[in-house]
Amino acid sequence: MTGTDDNEDENLAEGTLLSHLIELRSRLVKITAAVIGLFIALLPFAQRIFEIVAQPLVKVLPGQQMIATDVASPLLTPFKLTFFVALFVAMPVVLYQVWAFVAPGLYLKEKRFAFPLLASSILLFYAGIAFAYFVVFPLVFGFFTAITPSSVEMMTDIASYLDFIIKIIMAFGIAFEVPVATVLIVWTGLTTREKLGKARPYVFLICFVVGMLLTPPDIISQTLLAVPVYVLYELGLQMSRFFVRESRDAPDQGS
Repeated sequence: MTGTDDNEDENLAEGTLLSHLIELRSRLVKITAAVIGLFIALLPFAQRIFEIVAQPLVKVLPGQQMIATDVASPLLTPFKLTFFVALFVAMPVVLYQVWAFVAPGLYLKEKRFAFPLLASSILLFYAGIAFAYFVVFPLVFGFFTAITPSSVEMMTDIASYLDFIIKIIMAFGIAFEVPVATVLIVWTGLTTREKLGKARPYVFLICFVVGMLLTPPDIISQTLLAVPVYVLYELGLQMSRFFVRESRDAPDQGS
């Protein structure tokens, strides 16, 4: 009898694992289809997209032109940029599919508060990208151009420029998720809002260390990342006060 029960439990576990793997594959296929579909739709505008993204640097370059040191760069660089743009545009779909995969395992009260956090993470990600493009890029590129020695002509390669801005955009997009990360840390019980509040001096220092690691070696870009991240940390503390209190007050209901 015990052996039969063990076999049934084993078959149930295998069936559950298989169903999860099938569900995961379905979600990954939808994410891939969304990114590839947007990429194909944006391909005809690849050159225009690159011109828009390059504008913050081109405006401050002496000749208002960049260069291509590789033969294939004029073709491959706009294509590569278009893929990243498609990925960024598809981010709501990506995050929703992740949410849809995780949601069945959550309690009703957890779903109630997880969805606003999901929406907030999407908005904050785009806010980070917008901040990098409209604030950080003009200041950093203007600074780089201003300190260029008079005997040096600043001529930036388009492939190097793309690698640079992708790194900065990803850094700011992820860094702007700090409020959501703060709420989740408190919500899951890893620590309390009071302890995080007492750690403010250390967090402030860590923000500058992270800014130093994720941005070019200049004080402007480091500060432009560190200060907003710390402000967002404070925002996360205030958000955690609301979410955690409401979560505790909500009745415990099954999923």
